[in-house]
Amino acid sequence: MKVFKNFLYNVAYQILIMILPLITAPYIARVMGAELIGVYSFTHSIAYYFVLFAQLGLSVYGNRTIARVRDDQDKLNYSFSSIYKLQLIIAIISSLIYMLYVCFGAKQEYKIYFYFQFLYVISGIFDINWFYFGIEKFKLTVTRNTIIKLLTVVLILVFVKSKQDLGLYIIIMAGGVLLGQLAMWTQLRKYVHFVKTKWSDCAKAFLPILILFLPTIATSLYRYMDKIMLGSMTTISQLGYYENSEKFISIAMGVINALGTVMIPKMSNLLSKGNFKTAREYLNKSIEGIYIIASPLAFGLASVATILSVVFYGAEFSDCGKIIPILSISLIFSAWANVIRTQYLIPNNRDKEYIISMFCGAGANMVVNILLIPVVGAIGAAIGTVIAEAFVAIAHSFFVRKELPLFKFLKLAIPYVIIGAIMYGIVTIVSLFAKYSVIWLIIVIMSGVLSYGMMIIIYLCLTKGQYYEVMRKMLKKLHIIKST
Repeated sequence: MKVFKNFLYNVAYQILIMILPLITAPYIARVMGAELIGVYSFTHSIAYYFVLFAQLGLSVYGNRTIARVRDDQDKLNYSFSSIYKLQLIIAIISSLIYMLYVCFGAKQEYKIYFYFQFLYVISGIFDINWFYFGIEKFKLTVTRNTIIKLLTVVLILVFVKSKQDLGLYIIIMAGGVLLGQLAMWTQLRKYVHFVKTKWSDCAKAFLPILILFLPTIATSLYRYMDKIMLGSMTTISQLGYYENSEKFISIAMGVINALGTVMIPKMSNLLSKGNFKTAREYLNKSIEGIYIIASPLAFGLASVATILSVVFYGAEFSDCGKIIPILSISLIFSAWANVIRTQYLIPNNRDKEYIISMFCGAGANMVVNILLIPVVGAIGAAIGTVIAEAFVAIAHSFFVRKELPLFKFLKLAIPYVIIGAIMYGIVTIVSLFAKYSVIWLIIVIMSGVLSYGMMIIIYLCLTKGQYYEVMRKMLKKLHIIKST
């Protein structure tokens, strides 16, 4: 039950950090237009790489390490202090290099916006979310960040009024990230204290952190490098279309990734205690649970993309209706890879296989981008992302093919993919009669929700009657229904 609650907290957090920008996105799309949104995306994507280097592989390494020692306060204090000391040094160096890049390497017309993005870059110095994830305090991160994110939305709606406010928009967005990281420090002393550590122990942590950084870099090549390539190889407006299309996919991806974030510390802790049977049970349940969620997200976004893009962003962004359905396919592959990666490869220290898989995806993505972006722009980048996710899922599966029941996983996942595809057909038919309005968008979405929900209920009742009792007990514990 603790895992389920942590999953809900982390889902809430992931949805929050993605959905709040969507609240402002229709407003910003109409105020800024595709070109200025492209400028923001281009400068943010480059700044992201410096944040990435500031954190190296600390997010996964810190989460996993803290989870293993959280029951021993002395070890917890020492591990946190060692990891953060290393993070502090690397993040400061990365921030200094970023400023050198802005001064001597950035395009002149974007230089001022790069300076504003520095607030985002230095946020990497203060990011200790990996610690709270390691001790499974997901509720705390959700609560703190909810306040910060809501404040960001209010500031954007109040102060960003015209195209001349792009700099102010960047300051608010980047400053919100920085403020969110600083907020997490206010509760830190309740759980851990800084202690004196040996430099040799920090040095020992550097190599495993660097190893875990490699797949992060690989992932970024098809999550952020495609934006930089779009901004460099085609028009900045194409990048604007891609940026706004990806916002919807990022929300869905955040929900999928939430399960993995919750399960890394849980699986690491179980494996460190030799509880392999329970770990395997979690793995079996997760693959089915993730596809119950991923399938409607993927097929649902694809089916409403045309109406959604126009209603949400305006007619200028109608091209998003062609990009979103392609990107949606990546969710099916990402769900599969996420379970294997976060619940088997990472907790078992299978970092080599993890790295190779991610670089397979990155390599495929780079090749497709180089070939297609100059020809079809944002659509080419979307195709590259799908192929990248497919390569990662296939590579993960190859490495665990002798250890995990992959065919059993497929049997569990395929029915939900089929149900999602049927839902796609139903929603597409309803969309034929729809107009570009909020009312019709709601009707189209509800047709998908109702059809998928009914088919899932029928399927579970026919094949897994015991699920009813499990769900009933779960709802009781969450106080959603009353005990009888």
